[in-house]
Amino acid sequence: MGIPVRRATPADTDELVRLRIVMLSAMEGAAVPPGDWSRRAAAELRRRLPVPDPEATLAAFVVDRPAPPGLAACAVGTIDAHLGSPGNPDGAVGYIFNVATDEQYRRQGFSTACLEALLDWFTARAVPAVRLFATPGGQPIYERLGFTRETNTAMRLRLAARVHRAV
Repeated sequence: MGIPVRRATPADTDELVRLRIVMLSAMEGAAVPPGDWSRRAAAELRRRLPVPDPEATLAAFVVDRPAPPGLAACAVGTIDAHLGSPGNPDGAVGYIFNVATDEQYRRQGFSTACLEALLDWFTARAVPAVRLFATPGGQPIYERLGFTRETNTAMRLRLAARVHRAV
């Protein structure tokens, strides 16, 4: 019998944010407290996780905890619209984030099951490529699913830290 995975609904918002805190805390190596950021994340999830909508650009797949009520694992993804190119005429690009499993449920295939459901969702929407950022702990899972490391050309600018100059 396979791992029961389901599509998340707005009722799962608090648990999705809780698992995000679990993931961020593991990445930071210290507890990440909830705050304004987590309230905003919850509001965005409630807005974007309607009952399955064929036009939705965000989806989350979850595994429920055996007991008590709540989620054991999740994976969230979005579809972004870019300009088309020869290899991607429609310009659809998938992005996976918020892959998290409660510590007591790790190494049981829960994250993999959520990721496979999310990849099926992308495939059904004809998304030709999916990207993610892998932690060292998550990289083997992604590689087993067929992800490959690309040359790292990614760059970032934090606009809040940018000094605005008069033009």
